[in-house]
Amino acid sequence: MEQVFAPWRIEWIRRDKGNPDIEECVFCELPDLGDDRENLLVARSDHAFVMLNNYPYNPGHLMVIPHTHTGEYTALADDILLDHACLKQRTFDALEAALEPDGFNAGLNLGDGAGGSIDDHLHTHVVPRWEGDTNFMPVLSDTTVIVEALEATYEHVHDAFAAQEGATVPDEDSAVVVE
Repeated sequence: MEQVFAPWRIEWIRRDKGNPDIEECVFCELPDLGDDRENLLVARSDHAFVMLNNYPYNPGHLMVIPHTHTGEYTALADDILLDHACLKQRTFDALEAALEPDGFNAGLNLGDGAGGSIDDHLHTHVVPRWEGDTNFMPVLSDTTVIVEALEATYEHVHDAFAAQEGATVPDEDSAVVVE
């Protein structure tokens, strides 16, 4: 039997599973908590934000999330749709610069039957992919192996957003603000 040795993962296993500061919607409340780095928010625009997924499928698994609380894509106003789309473009660019993936999976889980764990506040998943990154683990053992800690991925992606034209970083613990 093959063994996967990843002792650094114990921190992830023992982490607090919930945020005691969140009362209702995590996507509505996290942007206002004030510690973007702690909450894994890497970038913000006028109507949306980008954060690392706490339960990533691959290193760099991000979510682009509109501030508007809705599970209905058709309920978003045009200016919010445009901002969300532009922030997704910047997300692809940042991930290209930070992690050099071979491709991406990107999409929304809309509605109860779509399988998402948060279905009342829509969000777009952006998952970097590398040729050969899928092996027997997810297929046979329903297990994924994440090869980089969230904190390290945060640094790479945050720096890549900060290097983009028109981006500013208010302070070291803040998400990058993009136009």
